[in-house]
Amino acid sequence: MLPEVSSASIDELAIIVKGYPRLSETFIAQEILSIQQSGVKITIISLRQPTDKKQHPVHGKITANLLYLPEYLLLEPVRVFKSWIKIRSKKGYKKALSTWLRDFMRDPTASRVRRWGQALVLSAELNPNIKHLYAHFLHTPASVTHYTALITDRSWSVSAHAKDIWLTPEWEKREKLLSCKWAVTCSSYGFNHLNTFAPGKTQLSYHGLDLTSLPEAPPLRPINTGTLETNPICFLSVGRAVPKKGFNILLKALSLIPNSLSWQWVHVGGGQELRYLKKYSQDLGLQKKIVWRGACNQGEVFKEYRSADIFILPSIIAEDGDRDGLPNVVMEAASQELCCIASDVAALSEFIIHQKTGWLVPPNNPSALAQAIIDLSSDHKLRKDLGINNYKRLKADFCHRSGIDIILKNLQVQQGTVIDNTTEHVT
Repeated sequence: MLPEVSSASIDELAIIVKGYPRLSETFIAQEILSIQQSGVKITIISLRQPTDKKQHPVHGKITANLLYLPEYLLLEPVRVFKSWIKIRSKKGYKKALSTWLRDFMRDPTASRVRRWGQALVLSAELNPNIKHLYAHFLHTPASVTHYTALITDRSWSVSAHAKDIWLTPEWEKREKLLSCKWAVTCSSYGFNHLNTFAPGKTQLSYHGLDLTSLPEAPPLRPINTGTLETNPICFLSVGRAVPKKGFNILLKALSLIPNSLSWQWVHVGGGQELRYLKKYSQDLGLQKKIVWRGACNQGEVFKEYRSADIFILPSIIAEDGDRDGLPNVVMEAASQELCCIASDVAALSEFIIHQKTGWLVPPNNPSALAQAIIDLSSDHKLRKDLGINNYKRLKADFCHRSGIDIILKNLQVQQGTVIDNTTEHVT
């Protein structure tokens, strides 16, 4: 059960995101829904229009107001100009402009200009009943939120995740964290990094999963060790085709598997590197053993989890420094008692305990990954035990409710209100 919270307990909240709805950000949608179900009125502010053709069921449950800001200022010049006319006399405008100019001198990009224009529009169009702004991601959404907060004299906070932590310049992270009321992040790995810039400002808040909204794990997976060519063992990966996911490393590892093991790899997700990965799989002679599902909604993704034998996430630290935090997909796989192999990189070891709840391998190491795949493919009982233990760890230590309560508590402390959290919490 969700905590009993009257809509009067917390002022109306604006949640600023890069895009909405997005298939790759189920964790944000689940958080929004949980805050909504706690009685808080929400307006979602999106920096751009949606690009995904599909939606998850959770998106259909969200009833928040939705405001799209101009993604490209030149396409809506009148809207931007009218917004500037309306807000230029606000007390905080000069301070916000000075802050933006200082930022622009250090980051003279078109993106920085867009964030200022979007902040002008948001400042002009934001419902006056909204007193607090909450951004997801420390980079562009937090920039728009920061400038808007300065212009309109509102408080703001931020949730940091992965790319935004590692690719945002240090000066920008420090100044945003010092400016916001509070911040949360979804891994100890990210927390330890952010805490060096503004000690005490950031809190650890794992996303977790709402298991009540997900299908139960399949009662029994058929024994399959990949010994029959007509019944290949199924490997599954879910994630966008971007460098930090390391899918090129996985393809190389799959090419090292002996012909005596019959296998199929299923990839779920879109992404900029799909064409390259498909070409690379052809170069390795693997194309007949691979199924590219593309972007899928939650129901389609869970169908793949339930039919797979091993989940593989070969994450790496990309050349530009981008890396995963703690991807929800490993927890989703765990919810279906699916054995997981993952790289020992970033925050993945915060969830997967090597040889107890899953298997960790060194990143950027196709040989080690291939050997882990071979070993686990041949041992059905070990896979089953790891999957069960993975589910138990998820249920015991990664309840999504804990993260929601941290956010609600921050809001209530900030506003001096009290939320009734005495009702039973169910994972």
